[in-house]
Amino acid sequence: MPYRTTPLVSGEYYHIYNKGIAKQKIFATNRNYQRFTQTFFYYQIQNPKPKFSNRNSSLYEIDPTKKVVDIISYCLMPNHFHLLIKQLRDGGISEFMRKFIHSYTKYWNTKRKTQGPLIQAMFKVVRIETDEQLIHTSRYIHLNPLVSFLVKDLNFYPWSSYPNLY
Repeated sequence: MPYRTTPLVSGEYYHIYNKGIAKQKIFATNRNYQRFTQTFFYYQIQNPKPKFSNRNSSLYEIDPTKKVVDIISYCLMPNHFHLLIKQLRDGGISEFMRKFIHSYTKYWNTKRKTQGPLIQAMFKVVRIETDEQLIHTSRYIHLNPLVSFLVKDLNFYPWSSYPNLY
C-alpha cells in the first residue's frame, strides 16, 4: 500500500487535489457541485456530530471553533478539485479528506445507482513553504476554470471561492 511522503503538519498550508478515477467526471449536475461543497465545509469541523447525510441543522449546532482544517480557497472542476487548506490539528487533513470523500462518494453512488470508488484513493498534496507560493497556489487554483475555457470571467464560475474574495 502506498504511503504519503509529505508530512502533514499542524499550522501549515497545503494544496490538495484529486481527480475522478480514469479522469471520469465527478460532478454531473449543479446539485453535485453544491453537495460536494456543503460536504467539505461540514467535515472541516471535528467530531462528534452526525454524518452529513443524517444531519438536521435545527437539532444540531456545529461549533466552528472545533475545526480540524481551515479551507482557504477551492475550485471544483468537472473531473477534479483543488483545495488550499491549513491543517489546524494533528491528523486533521487525513480525517477531513477521508470523511468528506467517503460521504460524497456514497452520495454519488446512491444518486447514480453505482458502486465503488469515484475519486482516486490517495489525494495529492503539496506543502506551501513561502508566502509567495501561497499566493501563487491560490491564483493557480482560481484560474483553473479560465484556462480550461469553462468561463470567460471568473466572477461567473460558481464552483470556486474566487467570487467570495471580494
